Amino acid sequence: MHVRVSLIAAARSGSLLAERFDDDRPLDQSGWHEVQLAAPALLPLGVAELRYCSPTPRSRATGDALGFAPLAQPALRDCDMGRWRGLTLGEVTASEPAAVDAWLGDPRSAPHGGESLLAFISRIGGWLDTRPVGDGSRILAVAEPAVVRAALVYALKAPPSTYWNIDVRPLSTVTLAGHGGRWNLRIAAEGEGEAASVRG
Repeated sequence: MHVRVSLIAAARSGSLLAERFDDDRPLDQSGWHEVQLAAPALLPLGVAELRYCSPTPRSRATGDALGFAPLAQPALRDCDMGRWRGLTLGEVTASEPAAVDAWLGDPRSAPHGGESLLAFISRIGGWLDTRPVGDGSRILAVAEPAVVRAALVYALKAPPSTYWNIDVRPLSTVTLAGHGGRWNLRIAAEGEGEAASVRG
């Protein structure tokens, strides 16, 4: 018995340089345009029996624009960044450089008063591991890029520091197959189904 979880990173709500912690801005014009361009490749994922999204405006809007009508999942929310919420990394680095260093260097650290990286990864992993298991069941989730990164770290049982080495672009997709703490990363070749897997 296994389940396939396809994760789609939400479209952008601003330039990459203007990204903010725990961002709750809606899609911008560029984001809407990118969704329209990506739609032909993403629409087939809508056959999933269960369709979810992070509870952020851009995740919901991305899912709705693709016709998925996803159900918002509180467990798929972005990392709680405490008092850094709404700020850019540059702004926080300028005002709290030592705190940023601690946050980047220790996955158990939460100098912002919110959620540590380790707690965030564990929360996303808990959501993955509690998905309904039916042989061949398909699940789709439109999520914040940070959520996709956390899911990959958890699924592959990688060190938490790996999180910082994963670049998830808007509207990129990844599929995980498995259940209950045993996940495979499925990588599809162009024009094929899931063609290769790396066991986590």
